[in-house]
Amino acid sequence: MKIVSYIIFFTVFFSIYGLVNYYIFIRGWHLLPRGSSARTLYMVLFIVAASSFIVGRVFEKVSICPFSSVCIWIGSFWFAFMLYFFIAALFVDIIRISNHYIGYLPDFITSSYTRAGQIIALVVIAASTITVAAGYFNARDVRVTELDLSIPKQGGNPGELNITAVSDIHLGIIISNSRLEQLVNMINGTNPDIVLLVGDIVDEDLAPVIENNLGETLCEIRSRYGTYAVTGNHEYIGGVEPAVAYMRDHGITVLRDQVVNIEDYLYLVGREDRSLNTYSGKRRKSISEIIEGIDKSMPIIVMDHQPFGLADAAAAGIDLQLSGHTHNGQLWPLNYVIDLIYELGSGYRKIGNTHFYVSKGSGTWGPPVRVGNRPEIVRIHINFSR
Repeated sequence: MKIVSYIIFFTVFFSIYGLVNYYIFIRGWHLLPRGSSARTLYMVLFIVAASSFIVGRVFEKVSICPFSSVCIWIGSFWFAFMLYFFIAALFVDIIRISNHYIGYLPDFITSSYTRAGQIIALVVIAASTITVAAGYFNARDVRVTELDLSIPKQGGNPGELNITAVSDIHLGIIISNSRLEQLVNMINGTNPDIVLLVGDIVDEDLAPVIENNLGETLCEIRSRYGTYAVTGNHEYIGGVEPAVAYMRDHGITVLRDQVVNIEDYLYLVGREDRSLNTYSGKRRKSISEIIEGIDKSMPIIVMDHQPFGLADAAAAGIDLQLSGHTHNGQLWPLNYVIDLIYELGSGYRKIGNTHFYVSKGSGTWGPPVRVGNRPEIVRIHINFSR
């Protein structure tokens, strides 16, 4: 089942990736004079940029080295440029084709499409470079989002709880020592009673995490009741069992369709990621199955990486569910796509008596860039009362 899932995933990925890159390449190629050295240089640079991420990931499997790291960094930035080049090229083609039928563009453009295209290409490259550069610094500027909630249940003494929730760190080549140290310092600075890591803690490959000893930094997270985590889809993509074992070896309690009683005044539920079925053929338990038999007069907090099935959690009597996964699109305008896919793409919502929060995540996948949103850790102050 796992092999079939990998084959399907990579077939879809490489098909889309190849088609998008071919489209961008051809649109740029037609703007350059035939037989010119500029075309040769363009082809070389394009092939390097488009293949770097894949080459880096392949070499990373063999050895963590400067070559693989540089390739991954180049390829990761290319993902961001690719998105904005694709949008720009598609927009220009729509204008050009519609003008063919309507004829609304001025003569100084239609008289030389090639010249106009070259100017537009330079503007797009400059604008994309500025956007990606600004997005890189924005992605490093993690903020603390404050959320105050009230749950009408007895929550122990003194009747309140401070949760620090973090999702989608994506530890690996891009998010490594300095970024993780910054994040851990911010987590500890929120003075949490409990720390919840809501999936995708590790990126696809565990090797750079081990190589850079990131687990030692994870061990520095401090809270009253400890650090708990759930699996995300990226733990499954990279190999869930080694990733879970690594986290557990470094002070993190990973809940996999399990519930734990915290100090006899609340239940913490950790759901296995939905990828369980895709990569192992096993069925993850429903939320009702997991909490069957527990005392529902006590507060129930759930971690579920992907924010699907919110109505099921509300119907089961959950008090608070924390999710991540979406990154809120990470790169504008993908946030609009996220809003079409998920009932709650990011932020807070209350359904019935259940509070939901979907984090934008603290790290990045692919491009180390965020445009249109900022990374976050979430500090949730809960007041319990009857």
